[in-house]
Amino acid sequence: MLFQGCTYAISPSVANKADKTVPYEKLMADPDAYQGRLLILGGTIAQTTALKKGTLIDVSQKKLDYWGRPERTKRTGGHFYIFYPGFLDAMVYSPGRDITVAGEVLGISNPMLGDKQYEYPVLLSKEFKLWERDRQSWNKPQWIDPLYDPDSPQRHY
Repeated sequence: MLFQGCTYAISPSVANKADKTVPYEKLMADPDAYQGRLLILGGTIAQTTALKKGTLIDVSQKKLDYWGRPERTKRTGGHFYIFYPGFLDAMVYSPGRDITVAGEVLGISNPMLGDKQYEYPVLLSKEFKLWERDRQSWNKPQWIDPLYDPDSPQRHY
């Protein structure tokens, strides 16, 4: 268990096949030039949409740390889509969750957001890791009441 916590987000068999020389900025500049290549990207889920033939995950890109986890920052290079050819529960793959994906570049998608059209690269998921939510105990006090027993029949309100 300890060993698993210190491994890269994507398995070595898939990560070794990925092109690690392509930064997100180059992919955004010319997604068609990287079509068919296996890349590793990550970020924070913005939206998950169920489709007839799979699931589309809109990800706000973030740089990955040494272990392949998206960095804790508000900086983003833009958005990209992950297409997963199966059903993923939108309640589990919900906005705010971090995700790392090894995916084959399929091309671009041109969604209209408001009155502006964008270009998002689309990756066909080969493998991904959905990260656990961080406990945010720093923003509210945490303490344990040694006399509190939630199963006690004598609750005082």
